[in-house]
Amino acid sequence: MVLGRRLRQLREAAGVSFEEAAQAIEVTALTVRRMEKAEVGLKVPYVRELLRHYGVADSECEEFLDLAREANQPGWWHQFRDVLPEWFSAYVSLESEATVIRAYEPHYVPGLLQTPDYARALLRVGFPNDASEELRRRVELRVRRQDLLSKPDSPAVWTLLDETVLRRPVGGPQVMRRQLDHLLDALDTLPKVRLQVIPFAAGPHPGAFGPFHYFRFGFSELPDIVYAETLTGAVYADQPAAVVSYLEVLDRMAVQAAPISETRAILEEARKEFLT
Repeated sequence: MVLGRRLRQLREAAGVSFEEAAQAIEVTALTVRRMEKAEVGLKVPYVRELLRHYGVADSECEEFLDLAREANQPGWWHQFRDVLPEWFSAYVSLESEATVIRAYEPHYVPGLLQTPDYARALLRVGFPNDASEELRRRVELRVRRQDLLSKPDSPAVWTLLDETVLRRPVGGPQVMRRQLDHLLDALDTLPKVRLQVIPFAAGPHPGAFGPFHYFRFGFSELPDIVYAETLTGAVYADQPAAVVSYLEVLDRMAVQAAPISETRAILEEARKEFLT
């Protein structure tokens, strides 16, 4: 996505139209548009010729081509393509590159903070027809995503949880105790993870329409993106007006939620409900 936007900037700076760029590499103007929107892979011969056509210096051209070759390599999650829906593959990619992740979760603990047993219980409900091996692979993928949180350059994660998340029994009392213990441990060992709980007493709030996730990146070419999931797919919004609306909702809910300083006490209180 970053390289596609850079290609667009270079084309526009050179005063080259879509049609002229397409003629230079003998493709359609639609193909050039799709390259710039990251809807197709960046074929190195095409990129090399475009850069030459845009007047890019040889040294800069080689650097760009190295980045294009790297971008064309499949991510680690590609090995899970048998159990990874195409519409969710983009999410994992965005998650891996984000510097800030903010989210609202009204039903369940977010995937980045789930224990294997909790994830297994959820996925068994979400994919009731899966064979045991498929279920194992889905759990493995979810746990593998969590490696992101232990990286030196891990993103800042700030999640708002509805109190329902802590009260809804998933997998039985033992699974819930371990899950709540895991959240408590995250507060101690992951300094870039922040959790806030929206208690029932807070009443209605502006995020009641459903869960969503917000991503910010360390590239000026890449806009902030909001992800919202549906029953059979997902929506990725990057229009500034839409993204700002979601951010405003997150900010308003953060004010309604219990202060971050109270999160530990809330988690410990919820854990008591699953001692029997």
